[in-house]
Amino acid sequence: MNGMKKSGRKTSSFGRKIIISIIVILIVLIFCVLFMGHSYLKASLKPLNSNNHSKIQIDVPMGASDRKIGSILQNQNIVRSGMVFNYYVKAHNISDFRAGYYELSPSMSLQQIANILRRGGSSLPLKTSYGKIVVSEGSSINQLANNVQNNSRFSSTNFIDLMKNRNFANQLKKKYPELLTSSMKSKRTRYPLEGYLYPAVYSADNGISMEQMVESMVSKENGALKPYYSRMKKEHLSVQQTLTLASLIEKQNLNSERNRELVAGILLNRIDNKMHLNSDTSVLYALNKFKRKLNQKDLKNNSPYNLYKYIGYGPGPFNNPGLNSIKAVLYPKKRDQGYLYFIVNPKNGKLLLAKNSLEQQNNAKKVSK
Repeated sequence: MNGMKKSGRKTSSFGRKIIISIIVILIVLIFCVLFMGHSYLKASLKPLNSNNHSKIQIDVPMGASDRKIGSILQNQNIVRSGMVFNYYVKAHNISDFRAGYYELSPSMSLQQIANILRRGGSSLPLKTSYGKIVVSEGSSINQLANNVQNNSRFSSTNFIDLMKNRNFANQLKKKYPELLTSSMKSKRTRYPLEGYLYPAVYSADNGISMEQMVESMVSKENGALKPYYSRMKKEHLSVQQTLTLASLIEKQNLNSERNRELVAGILLNRIDNKMHLNSDTSVLYALNKFKRKLNQKDLKNNSPYNLYKYIGYGPGPFNNPGLNSIKAVLYPKKRDQGYLYFIVNPKNGKLLLAKNSLEQQNNAKKVSK
């Protein structure tokens, strides 16, 4: 009997050892899976390839879910994981992605991609075949010059020369006086047609001259603005002033039409109060080059386009704005409530408004947390 008891105890002890071994193995496996999952998640939150700055065009369809957008980004090799992108936007309560064509890069972070998708894309493809020129919303004449050179037989130098040619602009003014009169009255513009090239796709085939191509852009702008000329007069705004403010709004990280209208009201209030518009967009245009971060020397640049230094609208538009930004200037929101400052929360794209500098400082603290 004692032998049987000892044998039973040995069997029971051996069984416990097996169970313990299995549990240890399972715990190790769980930790390995968790570690690998954490490492994968951490890697997926970073840019897919920080050294690859090439632009990839994607088309976000109307009504696409976050999961669908994540899948598009993964399939186009812009993000490492569409599933992680979907998780990221939900964890950060990011929404309101908008349909359209976008150019994104594998070097962009998930936050950068989300911010761009919230601003809204182009209703037209950004890349077309040779002989087609795309004027994108918010693109400047300098940016468009590169597009012209890459997609047509025209050189960027010849295009820029035409944009500086006031005789050519005056010829167009005679055809489109309501559109171009206020532009031609401004003597310090870098390009008199900056802001007047309507965002769309244009033909640049062998049967069309560069002058004809540019006139088609101006003609389309005139047609788009014709219903709004009376509104500009009612608001005591020239076309030049309207397009200037619209070009500033176009470059803000705004994710809705309402936000555009709110910012328009703030800009107009600052104009009425003879305050500087303090626009980074204006400084970059004044410098005539791109910089990720401006310094104090940049803000003191003596160009009339620098709205940190000079009060008012400046000489003219800083880019070619889309119709939504133009309408925002003509139909601003909450202008009568006296807001003079705004800040965009980069985490969720929300707009924080302020009536004085103290409120603005408090909003800045909220955003930085």
